[in-house]
Amino acid sequence: MYNHAPPNYLCPFCTVASGQEHETVYTVASDIVLRANLVVGFISSHWRPRNPGHVILIPWDHYENIYDLPDEYGTEIFRASRRIALAMKAAYGCDGVSTRQHNEPAGYQDVWHFHQHVFPRYTGDELYTRSAERLLTTPSKRRPYADKLRSALANVD
Repeated sequence: MYNHAPPNYLCPFCTVASGQEHETVYTVASDIVLRANLVVGFISSHWRPRNPGHVILIPWDHYENIYDLPDEYGTEIFRASRRIALAMKAAYGCDGVSTRQHNEPAGYQDVWHFHQHVFPRYTGDELYTRSAERLLTTPSKRRPYADKLRSALANVD
C-alpha cells in the first residue's frame, strides 16, 4: 500500500545482502562491517562533506520501508545501530552520532529497501544543512573506515 519501487526494481541493498556485486551497485564486499542476526551493515558509498565513513544498516530480507518491516527486524537494527555507534566513537573519535531513517519519496527515501543511516558527528559539521553536497566515494577511500570499524566492533558487546 505504501510501496514505491518501480516494476522489475533491482534492489541494490538486496545485492549487498546476498554478497554479490553488480555494476549498478556502488557497495563492494570490503565495505561490509557487520553481519548480524537479520542485519547487514556497510560503509555508505555516498558521504556528506564532514561526516565520512557513515554506515547503512539493512535487513537481510527485502522490506521496502518501516510500514513493511516486522518488529523483530526493528529490534535487531536498533541493536546493530547501538553497536555501530559505540564502534564509531572508538574508531573515529567523533563527538557524537546521529541515526536517520527515511520512508517514501516525501520522506526522502531513495532506495526502496528499508535502511537506517548511522552518522559520525562532529561539532559544527552541519550534517543536515549540507546534505545536498553528498559525494560518491571510491572503495579505496572507504576501506580504511571499514577496517577501523570492524576492528572497533570486535570490542563492542
